[in-house]
Amino acid sequence: MGTLSVFLDVPLVKKADIPLDYYGEDPHPQKVLLGHAGCQTDAGEAWIPPVVQRILLQISQDPTLNHEYLPELGIYEYTRAATELAIGKESRALLENRAGGVHTIGGTGALWIGAEFLCRWYKPRFSTPTALYIAKPQLDSLGCIFQVAGFTDIRPYHYWKPVSLTLKTLWGHHKLANAPTGSIVFLHAPEEIGLKPKEWEAVAATMEKKQLFPFFNIESQGLASGNLDRDAWALQHFVGQGFELLCAQSFSRTFGLYDELAGNLIVVTKNNETLIRIQSQLGRQICTTWWCPSSLGARVIGTVLNSPALLYEWKLSLRMVVERIMLIREKLKEKLRILGTPGSWEHLTAQSGMCSFIGLQSSQVEFLAKHKHIYLFENQQINICSINSKNLDYVAQSIHEAVLATSLGDYNLDLEGVDRS
Repeated sequence: MGTLSVFLDVPLVKKADIPLDYYGEDPHPQKVLLGHAGCQTDAGEAWIPPVVQRILLQISQDPTLNHEYLPELGIYEYTRAATELAIGKESRALLENRAGGVHTIGGTGALWIGAEFLCRWYKPRFSTPTALYIAKPQLDSLGCIFQVAGFTDIRPYHYWKPVSLTLKTLWGHHKLANAPTGSIVFLHAPEEIGLKPKEWEAVAATMEKKQLFPFFNIESQGLASGNLDRDAWALQHFVGQGFELLCAQSFSRTFGLYDELAGNLIVVTKNNETLIRIQSQLGRQICTTWWCPSSLGARVIGTVLNSPALLYEWKLSLRMVVERIMLIREKLKEKLRILGTPGSWEHLTAQSGMCSFIGLQSSQVEFLAKHKHIYLFENQQINICSINSKNLDYVAQSIHEAVLATSLGDYNLDLEGVDRS
């Protein structure tokens, strides 16, 4: 058989600079991971709504449940309720039976199935490859999904000004207005910078004029404002304007079900016949990808969404989390003000939701990692839930020191030289 492997030509994928990796290797007792992906409690533990814990116990003791394969499109009661949550129960698209959901393995699974479908079947009647626009902060983490699915023309757009720490007033309108007709635009809602309805209306008008196709991503509905409909306003507006679109929906953060991934790919079309054809193709894709979705997470979510009493309890839990997030934002801004940290920190409370553009330079992010054992992504985004009553003072003081040190121009390092001793 020989001694050489037939896989000699397989290249090694370069490991990305993921904060979690450095954090895990750091033995320092005061280390903080501001790049955490999930929603956490003040004790630094994964947040799980009490109603979810109860439903999990009930399901485990339900003798009527079996473990048979699910249909390829998943649990209808779950996808129907999830779709209603996002686009509105009274949406004309639902009432006219031209909108539906597809049960996926988490939000990432919805993105993958949607991207693969679009790459194969989206034909805007042009010979050149379809351009796909994606926000710069999501280019590295989600852009690869579209790349692997087959998109070759992926273009970033910007909606955040890192220098002035403000929202771009035109929010990429120049980019979108000059996009090739028929391009796909990946939209994130609710987003941390909080576009107002009129700004979303302007985005929709530009996209309608250029015949651009919206692909929404909703992964934290309810955790931005505490109001489910308000957080989904942008999506509901696009649906109301008659757009055909896709939307990847995730419940990991809002239900605390990180290891029981349950997603939903929402499809909105012009008529029922088109919806049926698209769902048939998505079903075939699912059969060749994961055969059928997993059931536990979807059963929990479906049970809550289809019960008025449980739904009300879950909404209250979301509001409590949002109130905590808003309080942390206020406290962090106030502590930086008291410390006299150079710069304006108003953007901390102007934004919403779990994630926030902190407004630090790359050198300041590196300073925090090397000298203060605080880790976050280079795109300046942090998870506000990673800050709690135990580490708030330390995080504020560390940010203050990072800004002072780097503003003096006496700091220069490479992240590979991070001291983890």
